[in-house]
Amino acid sequence: MSLDLPLPIAAYVAANALLDVDGMLKPFSADAVLRDNGVAFRGHGELRRLFEDGVVAVKAIFTPDAVRRENAQVVVEGPAHGDFKGSPIRFTYRFTLEDDSIKALEITA
Repeated sequence: MSLDLPLPIAAYVAANALLDVDGMLKPFSADAVLRDNGVAFRGHGELRRLFEDGVVAVKAIFTPDAVRRENAQVVVEGPAHGDFKGSPIRFTYRFTLEDDSIKALEITA
């Protein structure tokens, strides 16, 4: 199934499928905030460490299967597969976009 994802989100998902850290960072604004199960990561430096340690290291690939808009957010849901306990786990990604980039992302299981 092909989802109609906004370009920055589609770019992030495509880079994640390749475990490409630079590609995953590119759609985020320089001051973006990512909350992963309540823990906040700010800016490209912290996001890079999260992607290297929490995504690439365990080969975590998010495969969205649903998308909807809620107020000012784009909500994307789907499983993530990888070398981590409980895989696959279904996640909800809540994106806030600004000026064609990802300004904020909240990830919950």
